[in-house]
Amino acid sequence: MKLAHCLIALALALFAAPLLQAQIPIKVVVVTTFENGDDITGNGEFQAWAANLPLPIIVHFPQGYHHLRYNPDLGVLGIVTGQGKAHAAASIMGLGMDPRFDLTHAYWIVAAIAGVDPNKASVASAAWANYVVDGDLAYEIDAREIPYGPPWSTGYVPFGDSTPYALPYQAFNANGVNQVYQLNTRLVNWAYDLTKGITLPDDATLMQVRAGYRTYRNAVKPPFVLIGDDLAADRFWFGDLFNTWAENWITYWCEMGTAGPGNFAMSSQEDAGISQVLQFLTSAGRADNTRELVLRSASDYTLQPAGQTPAQFLASYVSGGFSGYQESLNDAYIVGSVIVKTIANNWAVYKNHVP
Repeated sequence: MKLAHCLIALALALFAAPLLQAQIPIKVVVVTTFENGDDITGNGEFQAWAANLPLPIIVHFPQGYHHLRYNPDLGVLGIVTGQGKAHAAASIMGLGMDPRFDLTHAYWIVAAIAGVDPNKASVASAAWANYVVDGDLAYEIDAREIPYGPPWSTGYVPFGDSTPYALPYQAFNANGVNQVYQLNTRLVNWAYDLTKGITLPDDATLMQVRAGYRTYRNAVKPPFVLIGDDLAADRFWFGDLFNTWAENWITYWCEMGTAGPGNFAMSSQEDAGISQVLQFLTSAGRADNTRELVLRSASDYTLQPAGQTPAQFLASYVSGGFSGYQESLNDAYIVGSVIVKTIANNWAVYKNHVP
């Protein structure tokens, strides 16, 4: 009973904070993108964090997609942004401008699911990104109308050019548009080093999914933790040709980066929107985007298994065919929670010193 009273009192304090001009200092913001049903019993990205970390206190959040949850002992805040870049950007900006929270020292950890390039990893693997690349910002010609032959391997053309992958390489930002977000490499390497030894669970479902990708060396491995970059596009794309485009698109846009060429691994939706907002909030003195981490775990592959066409793969996907969905949800929490707890439990070290 005493604990319940404390939780109620803290929740009231959170609601009243804007009026009292008091701010709740946040150590880590866990960013998820969707939840199916109730936070505690549902079957989405937020559930494991709400139930297991846990995040016991519900915080009213009318300016965003979904209410927030908070753990006062750890100083961890959880958010569900909604799917797609528009929802994600709006929700993160709503949180960043919320006067109830002090986010100036907060670490932001995106912990969500994605499609995985079978050339790089297997289903249910989890990747820390060095780069987030926007896959929507481009000129586009319908594939049925592109010229025949090189260099027209795709109808997507970078801003500022008239043909795909034109040389010399574009810089990070063309015409004032942020195409690439380079995360803090030292922080990414630190997170990877702490989690690379984790043995992620394997099961019969994952083995069955992997069986369709026997010609891909990394796709048939049991799930593992890696460093691999993130292509953020609101389109759910499928197939060999799009997968080749994604690999080339990230390599093209990251070529000028100081951390080396990009390495496409995960196909997401929201991360370019999240990274852009954190950049804006940093400029406003309300966040620190050098503390951003993006962790994506693979629910399925980005191209079809042997014996299927991309259209058949899409039909199987929509009808709920075999995938690593549940396993990827679990693995995002298994890997991400190591970093969240390490930061929160060692705040005297990490508040003022980014790993």
